Amino acid sequence: MADPELTHHDSIGGLLRGILIDVRELVREELALARLEMREQANRARLAIAILAAAAVALALGTVFLLIAMANGIAYALGWPVWAGYLVVALLLAIGGTVGLTAGRQRLRNVTPVPQETVATLKENSQWIAKRLSSEHK
Repeated sequence: MADPELTHHDSIGGLLRGILIDVRELVREELALARLEMREQANRARLAIAILAAAAVALALGTVFLLIAMANGIAYALGWPVWAGYLVVALLLAIGGTVGLTAGRQRLRNVTPVPQETVATLKENSQWIAKRLSSEHK
């Protein structure tokens, strides 16, 4: 006949092993989800940086070509000194560049390195596990 105390002890041990295996799997899945969400945020950051880079290139090329052509054209058409034509074109480019930089900065503000929902879920899980383990040992 089997010793009931031994069987009870073995079933508790098996139950604890099962719980630990489940907890380990849960933590692995949460970490995988966190990695996936972090990759998604990294892709958003890359897009924002690409937009900022494109805006910077557009500003640089625009400054070179437009300042020369448009400034001379404005100065000639209005009978102004050449410097006044350059000033008008520079102000227009500065306004366009500001719009582009503002759009890129806004996209960067929406990027979070670690998703808050995942962090909250991991905290919840660890608190639950700690509570369960502490009540099991009493």
